[in-house]
Amino acid sequence: MGKSEYKVGGYTLPHYSVLMELCKSELPEDLNFCLESMLMQSYPPTDLVLVCREGLSCALKIIVKSFQNEFKDIIQIVTAGKDVSVGEALNIGMDRCRCEYIVRMDSDDISKENRCLKQMTLFAIKPELDITGTFVEEYDTDEDCIVSIKKVPVLDKEIVKYAKRRNPFNRQTVAFKKNAAQSVGGYSDAQMFEDYDLVVKMLMNGSKGQNVPEALVRYRIDKQTIKERGSLKKTKAFIRARKRFRRYGFCTLIDTIPPCAAQCILFIMPTGFTKWFYKKFLRSGK
Repeated sequence: MGKSEYKVGGYTLPHYSVLMELCKSELPEDLNFCLESMLMQSYPPTDLVLVCREGLSCALKIIVKSFQNEFKDIIQIVTAGKDVSVGEALNIGMDRCRCEYIVRMDSDDISKENRCLKQMTLFAIKPELDITGTFVEEYDTDEDCIVSIKKVPVLDKEIVKYAKRRNPFNRQTVAFKKNAAQSVGGYSDAQMFEDYDLVVKMLMNGSKGQNVPEALVRYRIDKQTIKERGSLKKTKAFIRARKRFRRYGFCTLIDTIPPCAAQCILFIMPTGFTKWFYKKFLRSGK
């Protein structure tokens, strides 16, 4: 691939691809910071595959083009139709990734400079792993401050247990082996829970996972983010995902009812309650 070996502590790190999906609702400034954070990693990617849905604004197109011009040997732009689902778009992008190791990233978040170095080091030390992730630092753009750290289980046994009720990986921090993901069919049509669904399928297929116990990605939240967490759309999608996991045979009814009940409460209660609930029970305050 034209890249020299990169070693840490005697371990040769695997090369990796970055996989991102971009839709028209993204803010140009957020995309700019996101791409910059991924391309300026202390251990940079071999390639970055950006799957663009139709209907992007002129501002977004300008940013995409400017990065492509500057990093022409790294960035691959893939155009997907506007009717293509998120899961389908990610599968299209996955096919184009040059490396066996793929790092996922949301187009409005920021990766810290050592994120990929630490995840690839973990893969190098433990080649039996198929999925890795990290903690997330939630940043409130309205209040201009860090409000919480979203922690997840670290070791595989804890991850499998936790996955029966909630996603054991922060979706914007996941890195995985391409072959392991494609062997279970890749991403599905589990709207709003495509990443969680892929994790469940991989775990059911015997994949091993581990999280780096450090916040290596900054996740932007604002009033709209909080509102969407308790929205009808999110609630319906959450319940559909839980039903899907029961059909897989991954979750029992006992695993399904409590998280669904909690999500329904968030839908009923005001936004202020949702913000309090996430910080109190689903996050670790900074």
